[in-house]
Amino acid sequence: MTEPIGQYNILVTRPKHQADNLCGLIEEQGWNAIRFPTLEIVALNNGKIRQQIDRIYQYQWLIFISVNAVNFALNANDGKIEKFKQSSIAAVGKATEKSLHTIGLPVVLIPDSNFNTEGLLATKEMNNVKGTACLIVRGDGGREILANTLRERGATVDYMEVYGRKMPVCNNLKVENMLKLDSLNVITITSGDALKNLLAMIAKELHDKLISIPLIVISKRIKELAEQKGFKHVIVTKKLGDAAIIEAAVEIRALGARGLLNSCSLR
Repeated sequence: MTEPIGQYNILVTRPKHQADNLCGLIEEQGWNAIRFPTLEIVALNNGKIRQQIDRIYQYQWLIFISVNAVNFALNANDGKIEKFKQSSIAAVGKATEKSLHTIGLPVVLIPDSNFNTEGLLATKEMNNVKGTACLIVRGDGGREILANTLRERGATVDYMEVYGRKMPVCNNLKVENMLKLDSLNVITITSGDALKNLLAMIAKELHDKLISIPLIVISKRIKELAEQKGFKHVIVTKKLGDAAIIEAAVEIRALGARGLLNSCSLR
């Protein structure tokens, strides 16, 4: 069954528990949000996490990578925040900072402008870490640039990995039918893992159609990965946040309406 004529259909690949706000903004525009989570976030429950929480006082810096890092670290300590207050807290981005403030944890450091790992590393505080101990709270795996750079600057760095990522079991029939009917207009991707899983969850015979759909991503790093995977039209949001994703979708729709999408180079 086809979607309504004239509908603007946007594929939202965020984890199920994190998709509501973006889907709401899409629907406020009068567009259609197609929920298709390509990533599932799961708690890592093991004794090591509890031991690390008990020793947090040994660390001068507690660095939270994401909102998920905040939420799952809190859950791992039965919702109690007192032990986390023993260290100075840094957040990579504004959403992470807001999440920390919401649960009552003061944030003393966020990037000045670029709200990512590189932005945090550019701060004066993270350039003066010689002899300090840092604990990075994150999911399992991920980029090593933050830890490696801090170690090069003389810090001792450990990880507290509080959540894992996996590919969800999800019915892909609706999405594959929309691909066959050329009725998907935009795809949103907010992590490299979500992009890799999207390709794995869609039948290979539909990949040519998939990579032809305009793709909105939130970083140059994900853009590079998408282009390596063959996506033809990739746009990076001007800043982080759901509002910026909507702005990019508006831009893509305007280009398509003017017949410029296939002839222009997206950022």
